[in-house]
Amino acid sequence: MPETIDIQLKKGVLGMCVLALLARSENYAYEIASELNTAIGMGEGTIYPLMRRMQSDGLVSTYLVESPSGPSRKYYRLTDAGRKALSDQRDEWRGFARAVDALLDAAPTSLEA
Repeated sequence: MPETIDIQLKKGVLGMCVLALLARSENYAYEIASELNTAIGMGEGTIYPLMRRMQSDGLVSTYLVESPSGPSRKYYRLTDAGRKALSDQRDEWRGFARAVDALLDAAPTSLEA
């Protein structure tokens, strides 16, 4: 069964959203997943592979913080490459969104032929 456009759009912008969250504050994966779930409805299962890939791509770095309620937490922070990637992706997204909006605004609002 093909994915819905909603799922495809979310997957397409997930990395950019993670970079944007990390630009606001360093955080651990569970909290990032929680914020993404609240904002765009992406579940926790998608975040961990993405965070590993972003780390191996040099977009984020990690450090451990002791937790009073359990094991240490791995926190993520943007690297210089991550900040550049966010800037580039933000510019691309805004241009793309403007182009799509222009197409949608020019389309008839009803399906009348």
